[in-house]
Amino acid sequence: MAVQRVVFDDLEIGEIGIQLDDKEPDEVIGWALETFGDRIAVVTAFQAEGCVVLDMACRIRPDVRVITVDSGRLPQETYSFIDTVKAKYPEIRLEVLFPDYREVESMVRRHRMDLFYDSVPLRLLCCHIRKVRPLLRALQQLDAWFTGLRREQWASRANIKKVELDHDHGGIVKVNPLADWTKEEVWDYIRANALPYHPLYDKGYTSIGCAPCTRPIRPGEDDRMGRWWWETNAPKECGIHCPIETGGFEHEVEAILGSAHHHSMVEAKTNGRE
Repeated sequence: MAVQRVVFDDLEIGEIGIQLDDKEPDEVIGWALETFGDRIAVVTAFQAEGCVVLDMACRIRPDVRVITVDSGRLPQETYSFIDTVKAKYPEIRLEVLFPDYREVESMVRRHRMDLFYDSVPLRLLCCHIRKVRPLLRALQQLDAWFTGLRREQWASRANIKKVELDHDHGGIVKVNPLADWTKEEVWDYIRANALPYHPLYDKGYTSIGCAPCTRPIRPGEDDRMGRWWWETNAPKECGIHCPIETGGFEHEVEAILGSAHHHSMVEAKTNGRE
C-alpha cells in the first residue's frame, strides 16, 4: 500500500506560516504532529533547544519519531546523554543515523582523519560526508521535520519562520517552533520542567557538535564561536540547515562519492566470487 504523503506548496505554507508565527511553540508542534503524523520527526543533536522541542512533542505524542546523526566523532558525553534522554522518554522512536563507511574511508584515504583543520572546504566536506548526507537519506522518507533553530543564534538563521518549505531537502516542511525564542527562554523552560541537559553545558560549552570541532567559549564570545574556532570569515554552519557552496568543496564531494562508489562495486564483485 502506497504511503499517503502530505505536501504543501509555497503559497499554502506561506499562509500557514503567517497564522502560526505568533503562536506558542507547543501550538506549532501540535499542528505539525496532527498534520503529518508519522511523516514528521524531531531531528536533534540533543542540544538545549532540541531537548525543549522533544519534551514539548512528547507531551503531545509520547512515541514521537526522533532522528539523530552519529558522525563517528561525537564526544563521549553525547553518547551518554542520549541514554539519559531515552530513559526519560522511553516511548520515543529513536533512529540513529550513521555516515556511509565507504564514503568516510574514501575521504580519509584522499586526505587524512582530521582534514577539517586544513581548510574550510575540507571541513565542509567532512561535515557533508559525516552529517549532511546521512540526514539527507532520512529526510527523503519524511514530509516534515522539527528543528531547534532560533533566529538569534546566528546571522544565517535570522529570517527563519516557524513553518516553512525546505527547498534544500525536496520541498518538505521545516518546523522551527522556537524560532522567536531567546536563549534565556530556552533555559527557563529547561529549569522550570527539570529537563536533563547535555553535561558539556556545565563545562562552558554553548554549541555542541563533534568532539574535535567543539570547545568551550571564552568570556564575551558569541555562543557559536565554540564551533570551528580556527576558521576566519567562514560560515558557522555544517550545511544541514543552509546550503553552502564553494567550488573546491563541491569538487571534493564528487571525487569522494565517485571513489566510494568504485570501492562499493569492487566489494560487491569480490563478495560475489566468494
